[in-house]
Amino acid sequence: MKLLGCPLRANALPDTCFTYVLGSVTDGKARTYVGWTTDVKARLQAHNAGTGAKSTRGRTWVVLHTEEFKTRGEAMSREWHLKRDRKFRKKLVEEFLLMID
Repeated sequence: MKLLGCPLRANALPDTCFTYVLGSVTDGKARTYVGWTTDVKARLQAHNAGTGAKSTRGRTWVVLHTEEFKTRGEAMSREWHLKRDRKFRKKLVEEFLLMID
């Protein structure tokens, strides 16, 4: 059974979890998406395949930032904070735009 991208096993803690920030530029407009998972590569593939979060569909995403945590709770808490930290996400997008120019 899976819950929000993090596998659950009976009487065991989930594997290492990651918080991630994705970036995408379409028609000159940059967007970010913040989430958490146990497998960033697989989650990125899901977002790019259109099977990730509804708000990520129809775009090509790249990983801008990841952070590693020992527990799902820590990763979820950091995700919550990153979603509200627009200044940090804007800085990531600006760095990304400089790299692709």
